[in-house]
Amino acid sequence: MTQTPKTLRIPQEAKDRLRIMFIAKHALGDGSLHPEDGNHAVYHHEVRTILEGLGLNLLLANRYEALFEDPGADFVFPLLNRGGFLNSEMLLPLLCTRLGIPFLGASPIVRGLSDDKHLTKLEAKARGVPTSPWAIYRRGAPVREADCPMAERMVIKPNASSASWGVSDAFDWKGVEEAVAGIHAQGHDAIVEPFLNGSDVEVPVITVDGEPYIMPMMLFEQADPSHLRTYYEKRDLVDRAQKYQLVEFQDSYWQPKIDALTRKMVEVFRPFDYGRYEFRLDLEKGEVQMLEVNLNCNLWSQKVYGRSARAAGISQEALIETILCESLMRHGLIERSAVSGD
Repeated sequence: MTQTPKTLRIPQEAKDRLRIMFIAKHALGDGSLHPEDGNHAVYHHEVRTILEGLGLNLLLANRYEALFEDPGADFVFPLLNRGGFLNSEMLLPLLCTRLGIPFLGASPIVRGLSDDKHLTKLEAKARGVPTSPWAIYRRGAPVREADCPMAERMVIKPNASSASWGVSDAFDWKGVEEAVAGIHAQGHDAIVEPFLNGSDVEVPVITVDGEPYIMPMMLFEQADPSHLRTYYEKRDLVDRAQKYQLVEFQDSYWQPKIDALTRKMVEVFRPFDYGRYEFRLDLEKGEVQMLEVNLNCNLWSQKVYGRSARAAGISQEALIETILCESLMRHGLIERSAVSGD
């Protein structure tokens, strides 16, 4: 049986005192589906609406330039993660750090560590967490076949990206080489690894009372275990109803094993406030491998976090407020003794 996590409420005194900036690409949007970013625009509007509903003293921004100089905020809730350039995940945390403004999520260097799939896989390997072999091809460095763990089918993707942007597959070295060149041409490093059959187990982790709390795991259950999920599917820009579905993962054999692996990886990134740990599970082979870690990931009610919260018996509003409240306490902006919870 899933345990309901403790939820927290931000004291009214803190709501009146603190000026909180919410910065996201679509923070000023109307909630409509975006032609390129798809449901990300809907997601940003939902978070803004929830923050407004909490009665916070809220400042809104949708550009990095809002933090080039002090905006007069006491705390930043940053969701402007995908800037369209290499390592953009680090820019908002760096801008906040430069100004001395506390912010939600991990430090800039830890955000960079999680955003770099190669470095995350090195951390997994060092801790005995299984992950598939891979090759990293940095832009400007040699692209050598000898470095590539070639298999019958290979996956090539930007080393730092989200929602499967730029992902493709290839079946020989020529195809790999061309895909890497295409990613380099767009200004990104490339990571290459064998394709893994199976479905993705998504493990959302939040912070409760200063400690990581593993929410109910979710499974992207694929009709075809060999299907390569794309950016357009993840952003609801094309129909994917018959390809996979998001369901709660309750496998009594694999759930505790993945829980243990997640706890090993969690220690690499603390404190991070919230993050999603991803594993590929091949039930036919009886194998699980870590794919990647996404800090400051998608919190939308229709994606992993929202569906997991629902499985845990808490509302989307309670989820957002708990994550924010924990971070405010971690940064010393609210006394833990002043916070009430359920």
